[in-house]
Amino acid sequence: MIRAATPADALAIMAIWNAAIRDTTVTFSPVEKSVEEVIALTATACSVVEEDGQVIAFARYFQFRSGPGYAHTAEHTILLHPSATGRGIGRTLLDALCDHARKVGFHSTVAAVSAENTAGVAFHAACGFSEVARLPEVGFKFGRWLDLVLMQKRL
Repeated sequence: MIRAATPADALAIMAIWNAAIRDTTVTFSPVEKSVEEVIALTATACSVVEEDGQVIAFARYFQFRSGPGYAHTAEHTILLHPSATGRGIGRTLLDALCDHARKVGFHSTVAAVSAENTAGVAFHAACGFSEVARLPEVGFKFGRWLDLVLMQKRL
């Protein structure tokens, strides 16, 4: 079941997000999220997938860059618990996120995907996103430089 995130979901979201921060290059950030930070994010356009009473995925979107010139372009974050992968949950969640963003006036959404995350690139391509840029060595994590793939979908 997809639903809007609430502050009560913060610990589950934090667990999914911090595992990705600690263990992968899915995100370039080495700094784990605090419960206060995640609670604040649940007040924005943030959704979760709940299964058997457990949050197993979350997604959120936000303005791509600051300033009024970017007011109609969103960027999103989508992360799944490992148990949720390969079951269509990510696609359903991303479709719902894009639908919501379109309804509130966004024209397109951008995914900033680590080039090492080939599954993430393939996932977004399968969901109708096109690669629009590849930025070499713009991230640094685990002692190495990382490339970033920007993918876009017009809503």
